[in-house]
Amino acid sequence: YVLIAALLINSVVYSTVFYPKLLIDFLSDKQIITYSACLFQWFIFYSLAGSEFLLLAAMSYDRYVSICKPLQYPTIMRKKTVIMFLVLAWLVPFCKIAGPIVQNVNKKLCKFIFKGIICNSTVHKLHCVEPRIEKIYGLIVFVNLLIIPVLFILFTYTRIFIITYRSCREVRRKAAQTCLPHL
Repeated sequence: YVLIAALLINSVVYSTVFYPKLLIDFLSDKQIITYSACLFQWFIFYSLAGSEFLLLAAMSYDRYVSICKPLQYPTIMRKKTVIMFLVLAWLVPFCKIAGPIVQNVNKKLCKFIFKGIICNSTVHKLHCVEPRIEKIYGLIVFVNLLIIPVLFILFTYTRIFIITYRSCREVRRKAAQTCLPHL
């Protein structure tokens, strides 16, 4: 339940990045955001999105161990392991996203009108020089924080499905009760 609570906290904080600014923009005649606030919103938005996928991957691993290796569960999923998963799920995305944000702080802007309801990597369109290296780095981060965790989640739930399919009906029922809330 610690991982579910962490996912809930992550989702609540994630929504606070988007909705207050959206509400302010909706209620005002002119939609304005400072460049530094835009970069901060971009940083928090992508960091928490990456954290969400890593937390989901940690949850799928927890379910995998509990169903496929139930006798080893207490040894594998100790308190230290769960804490390590939580710290890494929040720290890795923040570190990976911080680099491009810091690089963008002092970049020269040629355009000052941003089209969109949330500040994200499209901020690059405001810069005078097209950031090719940052786009490549962004793709690498995307693969690391989204594609790999999703593939891992699919792998673990596929393994769970295969193992429970070979088992009796009671095992399948318990696995479904365990996995469905996570899915």
